[in-house]
Amino acid sequence: MAIAIVLILLTLGSVVFYFLSPWHLAPLASNWGAIDDTVLISFVVTGIVFVAVVAFMVYSIIRYRYDANRRASYDPENKKLEAWLTGITTIGIAALLAPGLITWASFVRVPDDAHQVGVIGSQWHWQFRYPGNDGRLGRVHPKFMKPANPLGIDPDDPHGQDDLVIDRPVMYLPVDRPVELVMTSRDVIHNFMVPNFRAKMDALPGQMSHFWFTPTETGDFQSTCAQHCGVGHFAMRARVSVVEQDEYDAWLSEQTTFAELNARTEGDPESGRAQYAPCTACHGPQAAGNPDLNAPALTGLGEWYIVRQLENFKSGARGSHEDDQYGRQMTPFANMLDETAMRNVAAYIETLSQDPAEPTVDGNVRRGRRLYRTCANCHGSQGEGKWTVNAPQLSGADDWYLVRQLEHFRDGVRGRHRGDMYGSQMIDMSQYLVDERAVHDVVAYINTFSAQSSTSADSSTVDTEE
Repeated sequence: MAIAIVLILLTLGSVVFYFLSPWHLAPLASNWGAIDDTVLISFVVTGIVFVAVVAFMVYSIIRYRYDANRRASYDPENKKLEAWLTGITTIGIAALLAPGLITWASFVRVPDDAHQVGVIGSQWHWQFRYPGNDGRLGRVHPKFMKPANPLGIDPDDPHGQDDLVIDRPVMYLPVDRPVELVMTSRDVIHNFMVPNFRAKMDALPGQMSHFWFTPTETGDFQSTCAQHCGVGHFAMRARVSVVEQDEYDAWLSEQTTFAELNARTEGDPESGRAQYAPCTACHGPQAAGNPDLNAPALTGLGEWYIVRQLENFKSGARGSHEDDQYGRQMTPFANMLDETAMRNVAAYIETLSQDPAEPTVDGNVRRGRRLYRTCANCHGSQGEGKWTVNAPQLSGADDWYLVRQLEHFRDGVRGRHRGDMYGSQMIDMSQYLVDERAVHDVVAYINTFSAQSSTSADSSTVDTEE
């Protein structure tokens, strides 16, 4: 009898928890209400079966409980009962499968008026591309990927020349207009999912996959990777902004085409030398930094990273937090430079030799070695940096500066701005450094690396020695 009571309580508790639970599907913001209906039908069918099975167990426990004066009868076959069970099971399975098959038939049939957006997944961020005036996306392949062609668009494909390159995890979509996402991956299997849209699909290396939906609500939504893709899987997010058509068209007009990206001239170090002059007051004539002025060394940082940080300072994505007093000092200097000047300054800094900074941080190097294993997935086993995952070089950097930036990431002083998409990843990744001691330990280990150039570094080796 006690077991019967426990089963009854567990069943009642499960049913009540389902209806009163605060955890439900995210609010629907697409046309895929049919997916919600399919999920609901699955819950109803499995819920009824669950209650029926437990009710039968309770009935059997009570009805056939032990009685010393009763003998059990043996009935090996009961064709009538078997027919009933087969029929009910068939109806239940059909109720589970039919709605899903009907929904899937619509899911794989892309509307003729759907526009396309290309999605490229990589450890651990998303990039996007939009077709230009020809309405077609060009071919992509990982072999074409480099800082000047981050999406790997085939330069010989005429359909790719007018593709709009979005080299950051931000996607814009017009409301109430069907869109087909055409996806691939340049490393492992990823899965692009926006919970509010319900639809999702794997992004596969070497293959193209697709799915479609129609956004029905304006606003900002967060995409995630729904396929475990490595240590940074949880931080692989993007912002999907659904806007009115006019705002979408205006945003598209501001984006850079692949042809324009290819036509950009490389930074001119000679011009950059003169444009760097105001920077010498803090960072020094050789960009070696000055700890007394809280100015870090700039040598060793790739041109792509320097340009991105200058753009972040200029746009307010960095240096706008009230607690980032030294970051705020950079804003007026960044505002002095236009896009060409930024590339020139960065190209000039790349010509300067890097001397390892003198260590100023004490820590447990052995413990820091273990902690750094997570960092190595992006920044490299020797802190050489990887442009493919937007991770700068750490070797040879000022340790006091690394400590301050890690603390800023942990405290949300840096990386919270909606425009700093890669900074938000560092907020998540830095949380495993649980206290000040851990920060100092990992920086002390980074101090053991020798300074090296990051311009061509793209190693994926992780040091796993103890």
